[in-house]
Amino acid sequence: MFLPDGGRTVRQFKIPKVLFHFFLLFSLSSLIFLTWAFIEYCNIKSDFPGRMKLIQENAQQASQLAALTDKIDQINTKVVELKEFDNKLRVMVDLEPGDDSTQFLGMGGPDSTLIDSNNVIEGAHKRLTRLMHQSLDNLEDEIAVQTQEKTQLYEFLEGQKSMLACTPSIWPAQGWATSGFGNRISPFTNRKEFHEGLDISARTGTEVISPADGVVSETGKTYGFGNLLIISHGYGIKTIYGHLSKALVKKGQSVKRGDKIALVGNTGRTTGPHLHYEIQLNGVPVNPQNYILN
Repeated sequence: MFLPDGGRTVRQFKIPKVLFHFFLLFSLSSLIFLTWAFIEYCNIKSDFPGRMKLIQENAQQASQLAALTDKIDQINTKVVELKEFDNKLRVMVDLEPGDDSTQFLGMGGPDSTLIDSNNVIEGAHKRLTRLMHQSLDNLEDEIAVQTQEKTQLYEFLEGQKSMLACTPSIWPAQGWATSGFGNRISPFTNRKEFHEGLDISARTGTEVISPADGVVSETGKTYGFGNLLIISHGYGIKTIYGHLSKALVKKGQSVKRGDKIALVGNTGRTTGPHLHYEIQLNGVPVNPQNYILN
């Protein structure tokens, strides 16, 4: 009902119940929505520091993952270099090179999109983590292969250690090589002859040392070599020392590389004090200078 001022006519308006109910429902819905929006705003405001902290932690984890990929790449490179060195050793000792079929998964350097907190997403983390696991699995497989190959190389070298120790490899005396292995003109007959050893000129009394491990097989005196000493090193190798002034070891005595075994002299058929040094392999004279390493 509507009553205008000073008017005699009374106007009456009738509001439909449907419109009234709609207005009431709209008001109630608006109140509920505003209440929900206010609650959500309060929740977001209260969670904002935690969300920011989570974003910072994600960025830090992404940076750490990227740094770890670099570290894994460096380890991969070192393993490859170690494998190349192992193959060189195998070539030196006449072993078959190792298997080169193992492939490493290179991961590259850090990705800036992973470090930028605005682009850190779960998918990127999963991808990077998957690559790291694959690379670590490759490293684990290669370490197992390398362990097996190093064990094989060690066993081979261990088996060869005795032979290496028994192989003449150092000068038996300090001096000057005055006559080498092979054909020469004899200082006594002035005719061509084959010299089966190496003559080392030195003062009488100069120490003679064993060039390898072995056992003294003979000591004595002959017309040509004078005071003579022979050492058996095993593996068909013998060393002969002639023109000695004195032997310092006895027959049957074991010697090690570097042990004093005799003194240089001027006995036997000689033109002056020197050491006749001879190496025989299975009874055949060989060039001593092919064995000397120092």
